[in-house]
Amino acid sequence: MLHETQALCGMGEEYYLELTENPVQFENASSVNNVFFDEANKQVFAVRSGGATGVVVKGPDDKSSVAFRMEDKGEVKCIKFSLGNKILAVQRNLKSVDFITFIPDFPHLEFSHECKQTKNASVLGFCWTNWNEIVFVTDQGIEFYQVLHDKRTLKMLKSQSINVNWYIYCPEPAVLLLSTTVQGNVLQPFAFKNGTMSKMPKFEIELPMVPKPAKLNLSERDIAVATIYGQLYVVYLKHHSRTTNSSGAEVVLYHLPREGSCKKTHVLKLNTTGKFALNVVDNLVVVHHQSSQTSIIFDIKLKEPDCAVNVHQPVLPARSIHPYKIPLTGPTAAASQASVPCELYSSTWSVFQPDIIISASEGYLWYLQVKLQPTVNLLQDKGKLMEFLLRRRDCKMVILSVCSQMLVGGDDKGNLPVVATVFDKLNRVYKEYLEAEQAYSVAMESGSSRFSNSYKRPIRTQAVIDQSDMYTHVLSEFTEKKDVSHKFIIAVLMEYIRSLNQFQITVQHYLYELVIKTLVQHNLFYMLHQFLQYHVLSDSKPLACLLLSLESTYPPAHQLSLDMLKRLSTANDEIVEVLLSKQQVLGALRFVRSVGGHDNVSARKFLDAARQTNDAMLFYTIFRFFEQRNLRLRANPAFNPGEHCEEHVAYFKEVFGEQSLMKPATI
Repeated sequence: MLHETQALCGMGEEYYLELTENPVQFENASSVNNVFFDEANKQVFAVRSGGATGVVVKGPDDKSSVAFRMEDKGEVKCIKFSLGNKILAVQRNLKSVDFITFIPDFPHLEFSHECKQTKNASVLGFCWTNWNEIVFVTDQGIEFYQVLHDKRTLKMLKSQSINVNWYIYCPEPAVLLLSTTVQGNVLQPFAFKNGTMSKMPKFEIELPMVPKPAKLNLSERDIAVATIYGQLYVVYLKHHSRTTNSSGAEVVLYHLPREGSCKKTHVLKLNTTGKFALNVVDNLVVVHHQSSQTSIIFDIKLKEPDCAVNVHQPVLPARSIHPYKIPLTGPTAAASQASVPCELYSSTWSVFQPDIIISASEGYLWYLQVKLQPTVNLLQDKGKLMEFLLRRRDCKMVILSVCSQMLVGGDDKGNLPVVATVFDKLNRVYKEYLEAEQAYSVAMESGSSRFSNSYKRPIRTQAVIDQSDMYTHVLSEFTEKKDVSHKFIIAVLMEYIRSLNQFQITVQHYLYELVIKTLVQHNLFYMLHQFLQYHVLSDSKPLACLLLSLESTYPPAHQLSLDMLKRLSTANDEIVEVLLSKQQVLGALRFVRSVGGHDNVSARKFLDAARQTNDAMLFYTIFRFFEQRNLRLRANPAFNPGEHCEEHVAYFKEVFGEQSLMKPATI
């Protein structure tokens, strides 16, 4: 019997692995009920009395779940639906496979097919590669068929003679792996696609020792096929050898490319011995150790490859899967005991790729999940932690919480190099996404069908932490902290801006505004002046407007704003509006003339502003300036009706009388 989980892990220990809350439930295995699992469709088959009293199929969703009866023609050895539950295949003996059609609006047809290879060949099993394509695996080779359900027959597409010990099928890439030779360690892969079967280069698994006499030394239990970071790997669980000085068992990854030979690329050190099982969850290799009731995880990308075969240690300390309670149902379930603890790491558990654990005795199928929040305290190196989190599926909020914690507490408070490292890791991923988006936009704008087919819109994963995320969830809250040095706050803000600039990401104005508001809040005007003077804060219209609003607190901000607007060269209208709002009418007119816009500017706008100053001589000067402009452009000092200056002409006559054109106004 296995030890209690709490005895090993300790009370209150953080668990980073858990079973799904809502498992797939099925009738548990018994003397009258056999349970089968199909890895391709993720379906559990509960077959009662050979199917005579019912077959209940439970899948990941309602569409893949079905119940039916079939005639009892003997003990069922293997049962699987083709994709979409269209055709059922059932193996009851070593020579043939039976088929039953379940196609909607089509009559149920039953037929049988015998393997066509030598008469003494035994069928080890079969794999559906499409809804109407199937592979028979025998001990003497494989036969690839198209199922012609309407004709109740199978059409041979291709076959291959080869001695087979056992096989593994990986449905996602449609790759079949055959174990050959006496020791079983030479593996022959086949790939299936659109009705074709391709023989891939065979390869050899390195065994820890050669038994004498030679016998089958590599079993199906020691091998898995899994996709990790988009690459296909053959995963070999290499047990501890008593004849060597090895420190324990290890997991060896062989990279299996579509083209080229399979090569050993990674070794995962387990540092212990015993019975193990493997899952792959969120691109992490999870190794379960039965005797200690713990699991460890490996991330093959957490270490930069430095040789042909890279050795990896566990990312985190060994921990148990989070305790799970099975709810009790029926009259025996008392209110005080609504659930009972599930025996984790049970010897009756079956583990399937990539992330499935099944307890046939209890009738549960769980998906294994990685919880990211507990990993934060277990991985102390913030740089490694960030690399680890950035590769996980649901990482955004955990990453943002790590950033917040890193800034306001813990050992890294005030540690700018650590902060800089984290920001750079985030912005590298952010920049890669922006570049992919830009490449996609360019491809789409080109209108080329060749580009349209090859370019897919980049998927924005949770690992893309943009400026808005950082501002909303981290930086804006951080600047409000009372117990943090304002110097550190400003240093962090500038560090984030530095990182964005380093990756040539345009800094959003709200980050600059946050810097300015923080500086003003702490009366650090000299620093603000320096940041602007040396262009640490990039020029923008929103920033210039913010500076204008600070004039009452810091008078030089007005001129700093105007200087910024002038440098922008696209903000001439804004500069004029700013000067007019300050009743600096002459200054506004001089600016317009300096940029060559005085022939097109609205006379009424300036005359309105001049009237509002209640300065008669200023109004006189502005009025004369526009009269002179009219005279120069149209040889007539009068205003056109379209300029709507009648009110100002009347006011001029009222104050200054009917005067002829005097000497030019000096602006």
